[in-house]
Amino acid sequence: METKKTIYQLHEEHKTWLNKLSFYKDELKIMDNRILEVAKKNTSNEVRSLADHFNNLLVIQKEQIDILTHDIKSHEAYLEAAALDNPNGIDTEKFSDHKKHRESMTVFEKLFKELREELIDFLSKWM
Repeated sequence: METKKTIYQLHEEHKTWLNKLSFYKDELKIMDNRILEVAKKNTSNEVRSLADHFNNLLVIQKEQIDILTHDIKSHEAYLEAAALDNPNGIDTEKFSDHKKHRESMTVFEKLFKELREELIDFLSKWM
């Protein structure tokens, strides 16, 4: 059976996810700075190769953050349009749960955590 939620529940999840994505985006900037520090201090081919590898992973994560942010904001716009179409009934109307967004966030957070752990191992070895 499909889960139904109020517009307020969905909106709260959107806000939470957007705040998390903003935090992750800031964290990527910090990670990028740490990689640059290591690359400047260590000019070996191994370190340069690993730094490039991590930079590429950061680019992918930034792209995923942008995609997720866009998808969440699009769903938020859909909810806003529904509220404008039915302002009197919006308090009682139930919407389909945004399971796809929740799953995407879960996968993203898992991969981000793994990247962070790998990067910490790299930094601790070369800093």
